[in-house]
Amino acid sequence: MSATVNDTPTAEAQETTARNSAPSGWKALIIQPVILGLILAGMLFWLGNAQLTEVEKVTLAPASIWSLTLEHLKLTAISAVIVLALAIPLGIILTRKPFRKLTGFFMGLANVGQAAPMVGLIVLFAFWLGFGTNAALVTLVVYAFLPVLKNTMVGLDAVDHRLIEAARGMGMSAMQVLFKVELPLAVPVMLAGIRTALVLLVGSATLATFINGGGLGLLITTGVNLAQNRVLVFGSVLVAIFALAIDWLARVVEHIATPKGLTR
Repeated sequence: MSATVNDTPTAEAQETTARNSAPSGWKALIIQPVILGLILAGMLFWLGNAQLTEVEKVTLAPASIWSLTLEHLKLTAISAVIVLALAIPLGIILTRKPFRKLTGFFMGLANVGQAAPMVGLIVLFAFWLGFGTNAALVTLVVYAFLPVLKNTMVGLDAVDHRLIEAARGMGMSAMQVLFKVELPLAVPVMLAGIRTALVLLVGSATLATFINGGGLGLLITTGVNLAQNRVLVFGSVLVAIFALAIDWLARVVEHIATPKGLTR
């Protein structure tokens, strides 16, 4: 009886082949901005050559779109900075042993902010703080707080305790262990939460227009209220491009900031 030869590739060989055939991280990151750039260029070409009505000319004027875009950027940037400045330190504190008993309370508050409808939150804060940018910013911070807080805690809790004990055995202080061991290892999970929060902020900022908070949502509400479908579609696509661009930037930062030993 002749021996048969097993031609099935081993798992190691399959993994090596898949790794070699897959595009590198940077090559994959290039595709999205190219597509978004082409879509944006097509929109601008249409805007410059389309036969617009008088209402569309006023609403889709380049100066008006630019002003609304800056307002949207301002809302997103300020609320993102506040969320990061509050949620990350709080997440670190709640993973320290003396404060773990407070985790349920703060997570409950953050869950309420995430579970409540954005429209309801923004109206409630508007009646409390007054219609305008301040109410919009508070609402956005409350709405995007949970992903950053939760992922900060999950990332830190996932760090192998043997590494922490080894670092302490080497004579490191608690702060040195936190900044040199725990946080670097928790970076991928933390960045995933920050990325989620940023996308939420970009999309949710469109609702600021309901309380005179500004932003690109004005194009959408104008299109709906005046039955201007082209204005509605233009505004919706522009917000989508903005959200995808922020998501891409967050992925670039994630790719750069993740320790090389944790990447494949």
